[in-house]
Amino acid sequence: MHIQSVTFYRAAYKPEDFPKDQRPQFAMVGRSNVGKSTLLNAVVKRKAVARVSQTPGKTQAVQFYLVNERFYIVDLPGYGFAKVPREIARSWGDLVRAYLEESDALRLIFLLLDVRRLPSAEDLEMRDWVDAAGIEKAIVLTKSDKLSKNELIKQRKEIARSYQRDADDLIPFSIVTKSGIEQIRREITSRI
Repeated sequence: MHIQSVTFYRAAYKPEDFPKDQRPQFAMVGRSNVGKSTLLNAVVKRKAVARVSQTPGKTQAVQFYLVNERFYIVDLPGYGFAKVPREIARSWGDLVRAYLEESDALRLIFLLLDVRRLPSAEDLEMRDWVDAAGIEKAIVLTKSDKLSKNELIKQRKEIARSYQRDADDLIPFSIVTKSGIEQIRREITSRI
């Protein structure tokens, strides 16, 4: 995938803010500290399109990035560790659910999991929301460089079992080793 341009298009704080132009959309979602911004920046070959924060829960809206004027990469608010009031966290959940239910242009959602941990209740709930909305998903295991090769194989199998998927379907990603980036780009390119 040749990336010519990436521009921040819009932050949607309510469903009326979602783009209506029917360009294909590819969303990324995961726990607040899973590395969504790092992955997004790697996929679009930019250093700071999405801001990488040391504060979990920094993304408080659905963020749309227009790539090559052809499709959107969508950064969904993280869940789990966000240090925000409960009512704000609940409104994020409502916003994400509305996005999943209303986005006709959403082609694929990348569910991001920290490879060092088994899926949490929130991870499984997100999977259920995606399944209920009938959206195709790909599971990305972030921070894969933090494990040895044998630990990665074992953890990949465990996570795959909890998602009832084949371990080979899960995409290990590492910004350090650059693994998984091209596979994610191929997943996007094949659906444009």
